[in-house]
Amino acid sequence: MAHKSNVVAMLLAGGQGSRLGVLTKNIAKPAVPYGGNYRIIDFPLSNCVNSGIYTVGVLTQYQPLELNDYLGNGQPWDLDRINGGVHVLSPYEAIGGAEWYKGTANAIYQNINFIEKYDPEYVVILSGDHIYKMNYAKMVDFHKKNDAACTIAVLEVPWEEAPRFGILATDENNKIYEFAEKPAKPKSNKASMGVYVFSWDKLRQYLIQDENTKGSSNDFGKNIIPTMLNAGERMFAFPFKGYWKDVGTIDSLWEANLDIINPNVDLDLSDTSWRIYSRNPSAPPHYIGKNARVDGSSVSEGCEIEGSVEYSVISSNVVIEEGADVRYSVIMPGTTVKKGAKVYYSIIAENAVIGENAKIGEIPEQLENPENWGIAVVGSGAVITQGKFVEPGAMIKSKEEV
Repeated sequence: MAHKSNVVAMLLAGGQGSRLGVLTKNIAKPAVPYGGNYRIIDFPLSNCVNSGIYTVGVLTQYQPLELNDYLGNGQPWDLDRINGGVHVLSPYEAIGGAEWYKGTANAIYQNINFIEKYDPEYVVILSGDHIYKMNYAKMVDFHKKNDAACTIAVLEVPWEEAPRFGILATDENNKIYEFAEKPAKPKSNKASMGVYVFSWDKLRQYLIQDENTKGSSNDFGKNIIPTMLNAGERMFAFPFKGYWKDVGTIDSLWEANLDIINPNVDLDLSDTSWRIYSRNPSAPPHYIGKNARVDGSSVSEGCEIEGSVEYSVISSNVVIEEGADVRYSVIMPGTTVKKGAKVYYSIIAENAVIGENAKIGEIPEQLENPENWGIAVVGSGAVITQGKFVEPGAMIKSKEEV
């Protein structure tokens, strides 16, 4: 019998992340590097620990090797515990053959035995691809006070973005009376953040019911939440104020990285009261050469910078040679930008090489047709040969030589 945990967190980290293109060709989306020193999954894991939740199941599926290696025994997040701790839960061969997780609800259903082992009162369901800081303990307290079956964290989004989300309608007490998954004509701008607290006895009942419903997508937004609402369960919206970003697209990942160096954005990664923990490579302090120019940028340890860097996020162990010019870009660990190369409005993945005098991306103002513009992406381990031009919005595959 495992040690009882009042709250168990289940972190859905299995998404293929196809909208991130070449960045998730070989790694799961939550393992994608972010902000120089982090990976996306560091945020929900750190939120759990900072909220006093020490039993976390991480549900992996797609390209999980690097994510599994990164999580290891959970030590960087203080989750290397005898009771509880972090557990990587991949789909396994059950009676009747192996089955991939079919949807978010099915992923939790397949791990009912893991949750039962801890006999929790509450289960927190999280997504592995959001950048934000949140105290889940406050949300669990709100859930208890309202004697709720389900509580959904909500954020007011701009009206034009509302059709991308699950949208809730609530009364003056935050009680949910209507829910629509990605509505064409939203009735409110209260968007579900994909962060849920459930009373476990209720959730277990609805997971089993959903699994036995023919034709179900086995999904929280499409099936579990509407079914619970129709059954008259007590469901509440927990209002969230603060920074939150779903980094599921190239543009949002690029924006979320540059947000950490934007003084007008409320995302403080140096806040000691709510630390974001990560497994960092030990590297020497960064070195900036005497002719280098670094302006408004974040530079991680192990970097050697001899060129020019403007408003960019430079991850660990990156080399930027003399005469190279990097602007408004995200450079992931271990990449080299050679002499005279220009990198503008781009994301360069891990261990890529940008050859001498090559040019990646473009400054939007300098284009004749700015509507054709987009973030250029170079996959991990790719090599851009000397003098090559990679157009704005282009994607170079991992390990490809161009």
